[in-house]
Amino acid sequence: MGTFDYGAEAELFPSPVRASRRQPVGYRRFARAADAIRFAIEELAPASLAGAVLEIGEERFDGRDMRRLYESSNYPLVRREAEAPAPAPLPGPSRRSGRPAPNKAS
Repeated sequence: MGTFDYGAEAELFPSPVRASRRQPVGYRRFARAADAIRFAIEELAPASLAGAVLEIGEERFDGRDMRRLYESSNYPLVRREAEAPAPAPLPGPSRRSGRPAPNKAS
């Protein structure tokens, strides 16, 4: 992909998601490509991103291109942290007997 200008004006054309309950997101114009990429990756539904097109001047980028640009070490904005998985439940009383669950480590 060579050198990419994250500061260039950009237009984002998300793919409509018909089966989604989310409010549809239409065409958006951004002052900076970095903002358009962040919006596409962090806010669009995965199905909408898959068919989305980012246009900068005469160049077009698909969802995979946007993901690569977002994950690049050159990406200038702070990325949203991935949500941490829920912690494993601690052993506690069994739902049926009210007694502590057996320790399987013995």
